[in-house]
Amino acid sequence: MAQRSIRRWFLGAALSLGLLALPAPAEAADKVVYDLGKILEIAERNHPNVLAARARLAQVRAQLDEAHRAPFSQFRMTGGVGLAPTVLGNNMFSPNTDVSLTSSLGLAWRASVDGVVPLWTFGKITNLWEAAEANVEVNKANVEKERDAVRLDVRRAYFGLQLARDGALLLKDVRAAIDKAIGKMKASIEEDEGDPIELFKLQTYTAELEVREAEVTRYTSVTLAGLRFFTGIPELDIPDVPLKPPTHKLGHVSRYLTAARLHRPELAMARAGVQARRAQVEVARAQLFPDIGLGLNAGYARAPEVANQINPFGSDTANFFWYGAAITFQWKLDFLPQSARIKYAEAQLEEMRATEKLALGGAGVEVETAYAEVVDWQRRVDAYSKAVSYARKWLVTVQQGIDVGTREEKDVLDAAKAFATNRFNLMNATMELDLAMSRLAKATGWDAIAPDGL
Repeated sequence: MAQRSIRRWFLGAALSLGLLALPAPAEAADKVVYDLGKILEIAERNHPNVLAARARLAQVRAQLDEAHRAPFSQFRMTGGVGLAPTVLGNNMFSPNTDVSLTSSLGLAWRASVDGVVPLWTFGKITNLWEAAEANVEVNKANVEKERDAVRLDVRRAYFGLQLARDGALLLKDVRAAIDKAIGKMKASIEEDEGDPIELFKLQTYTAELEVREAEVTRYTSVTLAGLRFFTGIPELDIPDVPLKPPTHKLGHVSRYLTAARLHRPELAMARAGVQARRAQVEVARAQLFPDIGLGLNAGYARAPEVANQINPFGSDTANFFWYGAAITFQWKLDFLPQSARIKYAEAQLEEMRATEKLALGGAGVEVETAYAEVVDWQRRVDAYSKAVSYARKWLVTVQQGIDVGTREEKDVLDAAKAFATNRFNLMNATMELDLAMSRLAKATGWDAIAPDGL
């Protein structure tokens, strides 16, 4: 029945969007009408999930920049300003004592810079860079994953709105045919030639049509609210064009399985994850070896109230300038704990490899499932098209018979019901075919095959 089909499909679409609790927006005086392609573009630009994914991508790109720069920025500068007592003399004799606070004090200051430029780290730096680059690839794929989810939601709402409006036009046409038959039947009853029971049947069906019209109005508001939420445009509307099946010609399933391996963002994320874990294993192994670098340092100190000591064998911490360079190394000798860290990193790598296999297998199942749905709905569209053609001929024949007096007005009821039911089934199958193709596009990461694919 048309009633059950309308309720099932529109309610499912509304629940999937999470918009049943939203009030229907007031109609704006000036609407902004965009087609599906433009709505998809705007939704990808404004949807919060896509914006959040882009922000995460910007974060990991900043981390990659940090990973590139941090190893060569291991320098530290220290310094200070303080009071120093007057101290004269040399390392042999001084007229002053070692008292820190005296009546004669002056300013003293010092500053120093020291650090290490890495020369050889046995792969620590390069593998950290590789892990950071893989993390960027993971988040790039995550942005595309969120885009695919938004595209599917937008198409679901868009096609649902088209179905609601097409259903409203269908109800209008059927109601016009029923009202015409009711008018003639009333005239016959007034002349004591008609059957009141048949009139009641037609009027009952008319009341049922009014219920369906109310449902269509509600579903139109819900799906339109979803599109406005996705795009952030309160006055958004879509063109008044009927539902159309997708233009993509379905090929063999192997074509779409190959596309999934190439374009599916989840598979790209899994591959990048394996690359990152592999790099982390190499970093853990490199921790067994020392870090070799060029150590650099320089400093300057000045205390005018303290006599400068020029004897190289005397310690002078008040007035000096120094600099130096040396080959240095740092080696953590925690071999036993580090071996456990290596095993931990290797276990993480195996876990990610298993995740990659799961993603590859799951993507294949999703592709074949979506492919089967497309084939199914294509066959249903063809079958319902034939049923609509037969029902239309039936309805036209009955109406012509009523006009010439060879048929009774009550005969229009069954024909109108058959036409309305099959016509709605055809529209619903067309919408489901569009959605099935959209799901196939999402499963493969090949958005161009979906209706108005970008």
